[in-house]
Amino acid sequence: MTPTPTAVLVLSSVFLLAGCKGPKELERGQPLAQRDAPPPSEIVARGNTLGTGDLLEIRVFQEQDLSGAYRISPEGTIDFPLCGKVEMAGQTASRAADALRACLGSGYLKNPQVSVLIREFNSKKVFVFGEVQKPGTFPFEDNMSVIQAITLAGGFTKVASKNNTNVTRLVDGQERKIRVPVEDIGVGRERNFPLRPGDIVFVPESFF
Repeated sequence: MTPTPTAVLVLSSVFLLAGCKGPKELERGQPLAQRDAPPPSEIVARGNTLGTGDLLEIRVFQEQDLSGAYRISPEGTIDFPLCGKVEMAGQTASRAADALRACLGSGYLKNPQVSVLIREFNSKKVFVFGEVQKPGTFPFEDNMSVIQAITLAGGFTKVASKNNTNVTRLVDGQERKIRVPVEDIGVGRERNFPLRPGDIVFVPESFF
């Protein structure tokens, strides 16, 4: 039977949310409705805001003394030359750069060019459990994928059911479970699956 245009649109939207062609987002075995998905702008805002413990690399063009690594303090600030304490927690890297640019441009430098890169997302974590060599909690990194997370956990054990890997994700206060066929991703049959801060990756045991 030929699918209706509405059905095609819903399926396309679910796959776009998951970030790949194959994994299906589930709640107690049922597909995640399109209306339950947060808008892309909200996903980006949640995933990329800075927090306590994050390590930043700040670069100011032609100002080597101002460039370097800065860790966000428990108060959510960094102590930046000429600017003093600058609020970083809750900002995106782009907004943090804008704040530093505004400070340096107000009497210190003419048209300063500032970039902020995130070296470590220590304020955000992903969790990897089940049939991996080194289960544990790992700092979230920008553009982190399920393959990268499993690699950080030492890779699969011999009895891992790779294609039945699950990612549990909090969406609008409710847990969603996504089946991610990691073995198919590894051989190129499926696209890699991007993670978000707080995701729980679970690799079950294979019984065959």
